[in-house]
Amino acid sequence: MKKTTVQPGTKVAPERFYITIETNGPYMVYGHPPLAQEFIIPNEEGASWSFQKGTSYPTDKEPTALCRCGHSKNKPYCDGSHLKADWYPEMTAPEEPLLDAAEAFQGPEVSLTDNQSYCAFARFCDAKGRVWNLVGMDGKEARELTIREANYCPAGRLSAWDNETQQPFEPHYDPSLALIEDPAIHSSGPLWVRGGIPISREDGYTYEVRNRVTLCRCGESGNKPFCDGTHASFKFKDGLPGLDARKKE
Repeated sequence: MKKTTVQPGTKVAPERFYITIETNGPYMVYGHPPLAQEFIIPNEEGASWSFQKGTSYPTDKEPTALCRCGHSKNKPYCDGSHLKADWYPEMTAPEEPLLDAAEAFQGPEVSLTDNQSYCAFARFCDAKGRVWNLVGMDGKEARELTIREANYCPAGRLSAWDNETQQPFEPHYDPSLALIEDPAIHSSGPLWVRGGIPISREDGYTYEVRNRVTLCRCGESGNKPFCDGTHASFKFKDGLPGLDARKKE
């Protein structure tokens, strides 16, 4: 069994938090992490700019089974639909650390790493100029936008790095889960796992522990268990409340 790796900039969650993926079934969530919708909110130009919290869902059961096939009629929870649904449960993602296959972009003060296989199509990378262009520009504004756009990538496909310290600018997250909703493209997105929660298969293999991970919940990703943006191509909808129906905090 390979030793579990931890991506630089990641603080591993306390031991009670972990996710086990059933081979042909749901995500089994342990530790009762908070779970809520997160809506992608555009700026005045219509580009993805921020997240807004929506309805919260309990994770009281130990474990809590969350739908992975996309067919449950009780989303975000599993209702056993995976047993009869036409879907592809195979976990095909490589076992190598994300950064091993990432492309690097060197800038004057910050650098960028990018592994396209993990793109969740959230589109924060285009908010105020494409991040791949911004990283090569001089000036405080370009530097700050590079870091911002990379850090808003929920999947962790993108990371911004300080050239002097060689450390990533990684946002802090408490261990938590989110159901990404993308009203701009009329689609529901992946399960967003935050704060260094370990994710394992039933055979005992634990994927690299990362601060930001997006897991497929439409059942169609070609990089399972991770999201590869496929949900956007067929407008996956989880049927959960929209922004207007969100609970008041």
